[in-house]
Amino acid sequence: MTSTSLKSAAFLGLAAAATALTVTPAHAGKDLDAIKQRGALICGVNTGLAGFSAADSQGRWSGLDVDTCRAVAAAILGDANKVRFSPLTAQQRFTALQSGEVDMLSRNTTWTLTRDASLGLAFTGVNFYDGQAFMVPTKFNIKSAKDLKGATVCVQSGTTTELNLTDYSRANNLNLRPVVFEKVEAATAAYVAGRCQAYTTDASGLASIRSKEVPKPEEHVILPELISKEPLGPAVRQGDNELYNIVKWVGFALLEAEELGVTQANVDQQKASSTNPNVRRLLGAGNEDTGKLLGLDKDWAYRAIKAVGNYGEQFERHVGPKTPIGLPRGSNNLWTNGGLMYAPPIR
Repeated sequence: MTSTSLKSAAFLGLAAAATALTVTPAHAGKDLDAIKQRGALICGVNTGLAGFSAADSQGRWSGLDVDTCRAVAAAILGDANKVRFSPLTAQQRFTALQSGEVDMLSRNTTWTLTRDASLGLAFTGVNFYDGQAFMVPTKFNIKSAKDLKGATVCVQSGTTTELNLTDYSRANNLNLRPVVFEKVEAATAAYVAGRCQAYTTDASGLASIRSKEVPKPEEHVILPELISKEPLGPAVRQGDNELYNIVKWVGFALLEAEELGVTQANVDQQKASSTNPNVRRLLGAGNEDTGKLLGLDKDWAYRAIKAVGNYGEQFERHVGPKTPIGLPRGSNNLWTNGGLMYAPPIR
């Protein structure tokens, strides 16, 4: 090959590499377009689970899952209040998302292979690592789930909880007797009334129920065993990659903010004066425009953090040790603090 040919080949190679690195803006899919045209995000949430999604007497929603919805609305629409909350039972949630009744689901829902691969859903990540547990009255003096042999157990139908209960009972020869209810409110009422000797659901749900729904929380104990893995997270419909990417990266942005020390209180100051390249990139203060890749503007993550705070702030506000629910951070700590929460680089 001649010297001229070598130069030409080198030039073509560099040109190809430059083309491959060219930023291609996202093109809005039909679901994202509908949200923008409507001017509101419709978010499916729990009918009432303190700490995750619950409405007060004035109809104001709050909780960890609710904050996820608000953060996404802030990123897409510029206003965290442009959300319509759609309370859904466990049986209703997947149909509501599949049919287009809601744009996204943020409803303490476990990510499983079956749900991911056969329901037309796409889970965007995990916003709470959980596991299934049992709650019993202290008067029974039960110390372990394996002491529940032959017990009646209140459980909600249409959930991974029901299947896990059956598997655990069979594997440990416990002959547990499920008492099944469609709605969590009915299951809770039955347990409080003494119709079941135990209650099973995610440990976070039991802590929420014990703090808010049981007349004397101190008379009930959550047994130490976790009998399953329950990674809970938001989901969207398969087919709109743009909305999927936005919901996914909003979640990562809230984690990244905590790791970088960006809070709801200092986000404006950080945006204006931080010299940390990662902070500037996250908040849209530098030259890089990550929003373009998501079909959003440069301030998408700034608005989400300004609206709800970083992930650690949300955890402490809704379910942390200083709340009535009183959950330790545990597995939901950042990876730098021994937990499982880890965000890929936002760059």
